[in-house]
Amino acid sequence: MTTVPPSTMAPNEKSLDQQRRGALRGGVFGYYVDQFDIFLPIITLAPAMSYFNGAGTSPETAALFSSLIFISTLVARPLGAAVFGNFADKTGRRLTTLIAIGGFGVATLLMALLPGYATMGHFGLFALIALRFIGGFFLGGEYSIAIPLAMEWSPKERRGPLSGMITSMASVANVTLALITFVLLSIMPAAGPESAYAVWGWRIPFVAGAVLAFCLFLYYRNNVHDTPDFETAEKSESPFKALFAGVHRRSLVQIFILMTGMWILSNLSNAVLTGRLKADAHIPDQTVSLIMSIAPLVTAGCFIAAGFISQKVGRRTFYRWYAVLIIVVAPVMYVLAMTVGVTNIPLAAVLAVLVQVSSLCVFAPVGAYLSERFPSSIRASGYGVGYSLAVILPAFYEFYIKALGNIMPDRFAVASLICLAGVLVWIGATMGPETKDVNLADDASFTV
Repeated sequence: MTTVPPSTMAPNEKSLDQQRRGALRGGVFGYYVDQFDIFLPIITLAPAMSYFNGAGTSPETAALFSSLIFISTLVARPLGAAVFGNFADKTGRRLTTLIAIGGFGVATLLMALLPGYATMGHFGLFALIALRFIGGFFLGGEYSIAIPLAMEWSPKERRGPLSGMITSMASVANVTLALITFVLLSIMPAAGPESAYAVWGWRIPFVAGAVLAFCLFLYYRNNVHDTPDFETAEKSESPFKALFAGVHRRSLVQIFILMTGMWILSNLSNAVLTGRLKADAHIPDQTVSLIMSIAPLVTAGCFIAAGFISQKVGRRTFYRWYAVLIIVVAPVMYVLAMTVGVTNIPLAAVLAVLVQVSSLCVFAPVGAYLSERFPSSIRASGYGVGYSLAVILPAFYEFYIKALGNIMPDRFAVASLICLAGVLVWIGATMGPETKDVNLADDASFTV
């Protein structure tokens, strides 16, 4: 293919090229900001929860409030994905994305201004839960639209690597927040509800999250546009209804199975692995923090490679073979990491990194694959609901581990769930067609 020098490119062609680059960069930047805001309360608030709970709050009540913070966004994200996805399919991606970005940016800023227990009792905590729900609602809408929009602008031969680059931002955001929190806690230790970190230190990352959302809003307003194909495409009167009651319902079921397995892997390879390295492998907290900062960075690089591989071999083939890798390799690496533990920390660290790489890189082509599974008229709805609705069942992973723990050691219970997740990924991939050559602008090319 002959490349036309920029100086000889026609004005309309240059404009389209600029819009393409703008949408792709927006997808990468947007996913980073999404994940930054999603992880904010999980990483930065944990050391400061005494500020909201107060000294007289029982451990049971404090645990309940913590779970409500988690559950509120868990419920809100699928709702936001459904609502915003429906509007995006009917009215356009860009405007709906701007509304979603503005919504979660404001919610994040308001969280940074909340009072503590000493000022207004548990009001601050209730407000935090409510704002977490609102922020999750808008976040669910943003990533349900921005990623399909980036894929619609992407040349089909580059969708896999670009999808890997976008989804790698989850690991980068996680590490960013972990490092910010580590620095803040080093400067101002969280020593009770009156400590500097508990009173105001945790607010700094929240303000940073709001600023990032504001920058993302400006970027989308100035640089991102709907594709010409979408603007001229036929729109569905009710994308949500077409998704659940139409011929694409089977695609949604298939995606739900695939994503359920992937979200189980996400929970086990992040929260469970971190906790068990401390509790079961008896590795010191600071060492675990270092391990879990290195592992996402390695994984982020592997995301791009995995996306490239999916472009070469096909999405369906990639998922089926990666599911085999998950079933065979990831559980063994996990059990070995727990067994080696504190007796050989460098080896345990390498094994923990391998657990993440062999589990989480399955997410690399998800942005491309979910966009390729649904036609333009319901793409944002299908992407958002398929991606977010599957979060709910895996969220109760601790109950599943506890149930399995009644009949086997904890490490084997976790390993068994990893195997189950791999099986679900294989089933979900097998149920679907190959999609890497789908023309996203041609609704007739989609297979249900």
